[in-house]
Amino acid sequence: MSDELNKNEEEMARALDAKDGINKTIETPAEDVSEMEAVIDSTGLGRVNMQNFGPAKPEKSDDILGWHVLDLNELPSKGKFYPADTVLKIRSAKAAEIRHFSTMDDNNYIDMEEKLNHVVASCSQMTGNGKKLSYKDILEEDRIILLLSIRDLTFPEPENKLILKGKTEKTKKSVEIELSVKNLVPTEIVAEIEKYYDAKERTYVIQTKSAGEVHMKPPTIGVMEEVTSYLRDRQEKEIEIDKAFIQILPYTVSDWRQLSLTKIFSLEVDYKAWDDRKYMIMYRLAEKMRIGVQTELYAEVDGEPAKAPLDFPGGIKSLFIISDLSGELL
Repeated sequence: MSDELNKNEEEMARALDAKDGINKTIETPAEDVSEMEAVIDSTGLGRVNMQNFGPAKPEKSDDILGWHVLDLNELPSKGKFYPADTVLKIRSAKAAEIRHFSTMDDNNYIDMEEKLNHVVASCSQMTGNGKKLSYKDILEEDRIILLLSIRDLTFPEPENKLILKGKTEKTKKSVEIELSVKNLVPTEIVAEIEKYYDAKERTYVIQTKSAGEVHMKPPTIGVMEEVTSYLRDRQEKEIEIDKAFIQILPYTVSDWRQLSLTKIFSLEVDYKAWDDRKYMIMYRLAEKMRIGVQTELYAEVDGEPAKAPLDFPGGIKSLFIISDLSGELL
């Protein structure tokens, strides 16, 4: 028994000696320890960059949802009839919106307007005066820029471009011009009217001799929708429509929220009390206040100016329904 104990003690001693040898081999020399302590005393342990830790910063919701800010200067109105702090955003059209658009009746003006406005309503956002605005607050003539910009986001592939046939101005050479925002030419309101623009009111405040002070501006989508509802109501009731009144009305109402069938009827009653002089002034003012884009596209092709009639190849449906299948067929 004693021999076994002695053997165990000898093995334990050898193990302790081996451990002591390992510790000695990894022990840091005294002079190295002194140098390390000196560095720590002079510079400290350093700083941890906390940006490398913690949850990742979330992406902006606009980037995730695909919203893009539209430059107001690209609009025919230049944004001058909207609140000064207006921000207008657009996104690409989704499958549901394209399906709804595809049901458009090309021969029905009211249905065409509804389908176009549905795209704008679904694919645009506008804020101004510190609050969210409606698509109905967008000017009717600004809509073409929004629709083409939405289309560009929806179909970014080169083969989906809308191409029109045109000619160069000097040599009359046949060329192709893309139907795009960059090739549209906005119309401008004449200086005779422009001088009455009120930056604070965001509208025209016109002083006249026969009609007094007149507030007018190009109509919004909302105003035109209310006018369209009025026309539909008159047609269903087989009541004659005063076309001259309908031409002037949209330019005299600043907010679509003020309109209804009853209100428009009341305005028509007031209109019929105008004398010839006032009617002539209001009609001419509305005529000169039209904005939009010119009926021809302009571009530079091979260093020469060229133009093409503004049209939609394949009809208005070609905005969001691809009419040329050659790029898709195998």
